[in-house]
Amino acid sequence: MPEPVILLGIESSCDETSAAVSSGNVILSNLIATQKIHETFGGVVPELASRAHQLNIVPVVREALNQANITKNELHGIAFTRGPGLVGSLLVGATFAKSLSAALQVPLIDVNHMKAHVLAHFIKSDKPPPALPFLCLTVSGGHTQIVMVHDHEKMEVIGQTLDDAAGEAFDKTAKILGLPYPGGPLVDRYARLGNPAAFRFPTPQAPGYNFSFSGLKTAVLYFIRDSLKTDPDFIQKNLNDICASVQSTIVSYLLQKLFRAAEETGITTVALAGGVSANSLLRHDLVSRAENTGLNWHIPAFEYCTDNAAMIAIAGYYKYLRQDFSSLSSAPLARMSL
Repeated sequence: MPEPVILLGIESSCDETSAAVSSGNVILSNLIATQKIHETFGGVVPELASRAHQLNIVPVVREALNQANITKNELHGIAFTRGPGLVGSLLVGATFAKSLSAALQVPLIDVNHMKAHVLAHFIKSDKPPPALPFLCLTVSGGHTQIVMVHDHEKMEVIGQTLDDAAGEAFDKTAKILGLPYPGGPLVDRYARLGNPAAFRFPTPQAPGYNFSFSGLKTAVLYFIRDSLKTDPDFIQKNLNDICASVQSTIVSYLLQKLFRAAEETGITTVALAGGVSANSLLRHDLVSRAENTGLNWHIPAFEYCTDNAAMIAIAGYYKYLRQDFSSLSSAPLARMSL
């Protein structure tokens, strides 16, 4: 049998420094160093993020190799996130990957962060990967897309946000409610205790399979502002119900578009990817709706939903099989299409 391809994956697109080691489609280790410093500012500060990556990347990579019981000389290649993301953060990961690739004289593989989220479905697990083609709802703080996945390389965006992303809508809601950063997971936590029908928010409107969240964010802002005028303790009294109502509106909107796309394209498999795919209601409702309509469904393991290097490693693996390597001159890209 041929020797398995062993890769080091590096992810540094935003505020988490991650390193993973893969052997074929098996993840041997996956470490994430979260940057706590941004909590003070209520959001990611790009300059502070890049500095934290510089401090974290060497110990994170070293520990990923140790946990995988792999030495750097056993690596067949280095995969890294080229974009999209914060340029300063991407530059730290890219520079480290290039240096290590050159020192070890192994191939360098640049990875599209959004493709990597989709390809997380192909990390070996107890459940077989989704059959091709499938539709993937990719939702994060910066992106909201419906992707038609034809194969490991060919992906087609058939719908996307026209303004803000779903994750941004969650985080903005949290900020309006006075919740600390990162607020999206807190909205999810409080929503579990609330009534999703307590308050009504307008369903956003966008053509086709596209999305729009700017209007919803404004509606939540005005609703809270007006409610506080009549009752200064309105948020404190109704926090769970507010979170549940906003979350229900967002999740219903996302899945409405996804399942409409499945019906109209005839594709029988739907999937989730991206940081917001960790949301408990989104995961629950996708499974419930898929099973009720006879569709196959796939959701990555929780640890592969948020930004992580395992997804970079698996994306790099499929590029390695195609001998699709990068040069040392490749530059990070803040914007990068599928």
